[in-house]
Amino acid sequence: MRGWDSVALFTDQLFGHLRRADQRRWAHAYVQGLLSTPGKKSIRRLAAVASDSPTASQALHQFINESPWEWEPVCDQLRQWAEGRVRPRAWTAAPVVLPKRGEKSCGVHRRFIPHTGRTVNCQVGAAVFMSTDAGEFPVGWCLFLPEPWAQGPLRERARVPQTATASTESQLLYVLDAMVQRSQYEPVPVVVDLDGYMDSRRLLDGLIKRRLDFVVAIPDGFPLAPLEPHASGTRRPVTAAARVLSDRSAEVRPGSARPGREPVRDGLVQIPGAVAPDQRPQPFRLFAQPDGHPAGPGQLWITNMAYRPVDELLEYAERHPATGETVDLLQRCFGLRDFEGRSFPGWHHHMALVSAAFTYSRLAADPDRQAARPGLGAGGDGRARPPLGPCSLWAQEGALSYPVAV
Repeated sequence: MRGWDSVALFTDQLFGHLRRADQRRWAHAYVQGLLSTPGKKSIRRLAAVASDSPTASQALHQFINESPWEWEPVCDQLRQWAEGRVRPRAWTAAPVVLPKRGEKSCGVHRRFIPHTGRTVNCQVGAAVFMSTDAGEFPVGWCLFLPEPWAQGPLRERARVPQTATASTESQLLYVLDAMVQRSQYEPVPVVVDLDGYMDSRRLLDGLIKRRLDFVVAIPDGFPLAPLEPHASGTRRPVTAAARVLSDRSAEVRPGSARPGREPVRDGLVQIPGAVAPDQRPQPFRLFAQPDGHPAGPGQLWITNMAYRPVDELLEYAERHPATGETVDLLQRCFGLRDFEGRSFPGWHHHMALVSAAFTYSRLAADPDRQAARPGLGAGGDGRARPPLGPCSLWAQEGALSYPVAV
């Protein structure tokens, strides 16, 4: 079939750096299985698509969990392939929570999940998406390591590399560095909503140090101070909780509300200790999602793009709900939760392959046709985006010439 030949060319580009032919063959088989196997994407079912051999599932399990291939070059090749078809508008980071029954999978622990209000046994990671006018494409992953997994026998058993630390902020910044530095396009803003999963101040300090434009969700209690532009950076500002400062902004700044939309509450603030090159307080803008916002009203965001139009800033924040929809689609149709293994490398191998299958399924057709295809609803920036479901929609419309998971 021509569709399978196309998948083969795609996987050759992503996995061509692997020295062994059997590794390249099983990479192709895994992606092909993710694209075509309905229901649960177990290794046994994926292997059945690729081979009638009774040892195929064992070989595929070995490739995912034990084979020492590096996943970062694969993600880098995937980003390059995607950038050849669509242009990034932002790098958007979102949490990924994977419930687990046992206690032996790398990083598994019990923790409170903010958006569900429940404590569950799970793995928690972050996906970095290339946010485009045609949709959100996962191109980087990091698995968070709670303290027991960050050192000692659990770390050794899970084969956690030395570069992975217990600092969730450092892991995310490492992935973002790769995206920003290796992209063929000019830098675009970083949009992060990991409130409740990492230390917002450490994350902001890392982004400020890297001089990246950002829009970051922060908790209500995050300490801020009103901006005093003429004050010295050595002067200690009087701080208050971010929610308190937001609530004090009773007046809406002219031009900050879009026609037909609720007004946006915003104001200039400073982060204690963050100073501009002239030693004056660095300006930031604090804003809240308006009442009636589809992603939930009142979420606080902070940005170093302090003098950009608030409507533009809100558009960046409004890109984030689309990443949640994409994570849901990855779970329902591309086997995001179906990883069968316990190691740190195996988890990242699986995520890189899931990302490859998803991105290929969305962009294998003509990119202009994809970008112009009307979505289930335009994004916050008003641009049309592709539909996120049902899973078989793309095959029905003829975008692909092979079956897609239902």
